[in-house]
Amino acid sequence: MAPASQDGGLADRMVAMARNNILANHRLLGACKALTPAEFAAPRTSFFPSLRATLNHILWVDTYYIDAIERDPTVLKRYNDPPPDFADGGSLYPAQIASDRRLLAFCERQTAASLGEMLVLPRPNRTPPPTSVASILDHLFQHQTHHRGQAHAMLAGTAVKPPQLDEFFLAGEEHLRRDELLALGLEPS
Repeated sequence: MAPASQDGGLADRMVAMARNNILANHRLLGACKALTPAEFAAPRTSFFPSLRATLNHILWVDTYYIDAIERDPTVLKRYNDPPPDFADGGSLYPAQIASDRRLLAFCERQTAASLGEMLVLPRPNRTPPPTSVASILDHLFQHQTHHRGQAHAMLAGTAVKPPQLDEFFLAGEEHLRRDELLALGLEPS
């Protein structure tokens, strides 16, 4: 699943970010599988009040943004019809990984030109100015990282050790991710 080109351009960067996204969610949700549904939903201090709420929010937002960048004409439906609320890490894991793979497939199809295209993100109560596809992807990756960090901190308040989430890009750390990338069907970087 290597990017179409290896020129180091913006399209390659988006593919790398999408692959990192899959590995980070695999690790975080893999750790959350060890929690009981009650532990997953237990009140915790963060922007959202639980791991369950935080991690379901990530999937909900991913669904909206991926639908938007794929130009799904029913994207506004996401505001009133979010994905299911998963009660535990084990049931959320396959849905999030499927969403992550959908995002990776989108990124693998991009070029510098398509990433520069302008898109209006549909909102139910306003029409925002157009934003480039690249900026929307940057926002989506930042959103994921932001809330994964919160979930990581909440997980630290449980008996489950929070996983390492930042071993994707450095050349000296290939051995720390190789087996998981292979298991996920991704080539080690």
